[in-house]
Amino acid sequence: MRKIKTIAWDIDDVLNNLTKAWFELAWLPEHPDCDLRFQQIKSNPPHDLLRVPKEEYLASLDQFRLSPDAASMQPDNALVNWFIDHGNQYRHIALTARPRDTVSPAIQWLLKHFGAWFQAFAFVPAERPGQSSMQPDRSKADFLAWLGRADFFIDDSNENCLAAQELGIQSFLVAQPWNVSRLTVNDILKLIGDSDGELR
Repeated sequence: MRKIKTIAWDIDDVLNNLTKAWFELAWLPEHPDCDLRFQQIKSNPPHDLLRVPKEEYLASLDQFRLSPDAASMQPDNALVNWFIDHGNQYRHIALTARPRDTVSPAIQWLLKHFGAWFQAFAFVPAERPGQSSMQPDRSKADFLAWLGRADFFIDDSNENCLAAQELGIQSFLVAQPWNVSRLTVNDILKLIGDSDGELR
């Protein structure tokens, strides 16, 4: 009998297109003199590229996370189709890093689009000026080490993926302008299927 494996998923910029939506729907309309384009965002956080203090960038991003535009983000149809066809062959855990007051909209978004497949939602607190957390886990790797159940980890941060790999978790970096990966989420799911002994 085939063991049911567990995929731990980042939400922002993996299951959704948060940074692109924020940049095009919030930042550019409020900063018409910005000549940067999304594909030119080669670092994350991108405050230096935007030529603003990090706190200003974070405030703008967090405000967008609470907005109707963020709530209406649509997932990639091919990703939804993969879940329909193969989602029940794995256990799924969402693992995001956000300020506490923006977590509820992320849960609502996930349940709306992927609620049929996800069994667990977890977050680690993203650092913000003047905010502290009483949680023991300071990073996604801390949480994954405690969990001890993830077989695969999908994220857009090279640092997070490397930390998960050090825990023995097969990790996949989703292509974004700020990293070196060329793998789409669909490419990654094909690799997971192949490594799991079944073509997807």
